[in-house]
Amino acid sequence: MLLKLSKVSDLTKSAVLLAALLALGACAQKPSAEVAAVLVENPLEPEPVAVSYRTEIAIARISELLTKAETTDEQRARLFYDRGVMYDSVGLRSLARFDFLRALRLQPDMADAYNFIGIHHTLVGNYTEAYESFDAALELAPDYDYAYLNRGIALLYDSKTALAVGDFEQFHQAKPEDPYRSLWLYFADANLSVPEAQARLALNQTKLDPDHWASKIVAFYLGKISEQELLDAAATLNSDQQQLAERLCEVYFYLAKWHQQQNPSKALDYYKKVLATNVYEFVEHRYARIEMNRLRGLDASAIPVE
Repeated sequence: MLLKLSKVSDLTKSAVLLAALLALGACAQKPSAEVAAVLVENPLEPEPVAVSYRTEIAIARISELLTKAETTDEQRARLFYDRGVMYDSVGLRSLARFDFLRALRLQPDMADAYNFIGIHHTLVGNYTEAYESFDAALELAPDYDYAYLNRGIALLYDSKTALAVGDFEQFHQAKPEDPYRSLWLYFADANLSVPEAQARLALNQTKLDPDHWASKIVAFYLGKISEQELLDAAATLNSDQQQLAERLCEVYFYLAKWHQQQNPSKALDYYKKVLATNVYEFVEHRYARIEMNRLRGLDASAIPVE
């Protein structure tokens, strides 16, 4: 009996062990299926871009260099400017503005710094100060085409459309194959006459680089592709998360601009998606909050300083 009981116990133990192993196998497989289901992602939902550790290290390194007494004023000006650009790229615009002002105190002929200062004034509705900064940048560098873009945007938000058209034309002429330049010129033209804006955009489309991603946005504005086709193109062109976030930042901004008159609620949703990308250095991200507040009937002074 003891022998039989012993054998039964061994068999029971084996059965229990086998059952346990099978149960563990089932448990190991079940979560995998669940995880696979969870990992079905919508490529059109923006994933916020994380701050690069390289940017953090560069900011720390520049801050360290600025404490060294042996640096010249010219070197310090460049360091302040470079750190300001990095602060700006991660959304720390107040810190960026302080550094740009420090750079200009040390080197008053830095056109790039004036351009950034002008952008920051535009973001809070200080248009007179913005114009002064952009004018200073263009006086120092008459061919500085991005100063024309940013001054044109300030003029557009300040309801000085005719002057804005002139700046956007100057910006467009510098690189007519760039789709973004055609789009910003279109926005100003459309404030004066939508049919004429469409006609000029159609003409400008013939000069675009067909391999440039944003040419599809122009095609959408001209009614040649649908909104869904444009969104699908944005999602399928990129496998890299950084590039996808950048493309979504752009496409959502221009779709929001398109929907502003016909469907303000949809436009507002798109602007929120632009901000959700965290692509702070893109012009579309910079001005999305202004557009949102204009839709809400608020002026630029209601925009929180970042």
